[in-house]
Amino acid sequence: MANDWGVEEAHKRWERHAEEIASTYRLQGDRSREMLLNPVILEYLSVVRQKKVLDIGCGEGYLSRMLASEGASVVAVDYSRKMIEIAQERTPPDTQIEYLLGDCQDMGFFGESFDIVVANMVMQDLPEYEAVLREVFRVLVPGGKFVFSILHPCFMAPEGEWVRDEKGERLYWKMDRYFDETVFPQRYPIGAEDGVLQFHRTLSSYYNATRRAGFDVEAIAEPKPSDEMLVKYREWRDDLRICHFLVFKAWRQPG
Repeated sequence: MANDWGVEEAHKRWERHAEEIASTYRLQGDRSREMLLNPVILEYLSVVRQKKVLDIGCGEGYLSRMLASEGASVVAVDYSRKMIEIAQERTPPDTQIEYLLGDCQDMGFFGESFDIVVANMVMQDLPEYEAVLREVFRVLVPGGKFVFSILHPCFMAPEGEWVRDEKGERLYWKMDRYFDETVFPQRYPIGAEDGVLQFHRTLSSYYNATRRAGFDVEAIAEPKPSDEMLVKYREWRDDLRICHFLVFKAWRQPG
């Protein structure tokens, strides 16, 4: 990475912005999760009833609650104490979710403890993502499934931005420095000058690291909105000239 920002600074920024970020979430998360990520993630997870599911980087817990409502027994981990507190406040007491403050690199669970692991928009927030992949592999049962989503590295690189005309209308998306595996602050929450950190890696880095950790990658999706979502969120049509996210479906093969 190109500078000294690491896990401590990443923690600080998530703590600083936790309430602001969580304020944008509803039952299905924020708008981009509702439009783009949730349909693919839920399709890839498939049946979760009576499954032990680990949600790493759970944030304010919307996905954990969705999975618990489908009959999963969920353990949800995040390294932001404030996010865990918000998740607990938002979750009805009889819901089958256990929220834990923890480090995704070393979660302390017994090996082969979970049927499914999901990491929704987490990997690009973590400096030591390969250690996290190895830890996920360790805690999955043989035959277990791992689904994770990330910012699309081919578009969300350090110097990606809209180029506009003199009236401010978008002309095209400019990409630069794709191969610079570096860390930089996102403008997230939207407009924040000191937003949460993004640890940029290439697509091949993510794919090869997932394979090195022991996973078989079955599928990769670039989420597109349904016609219904485009009707509901008409103002987002222009944003969707590029692909914002990437979702992986992987397995720890039995044996």
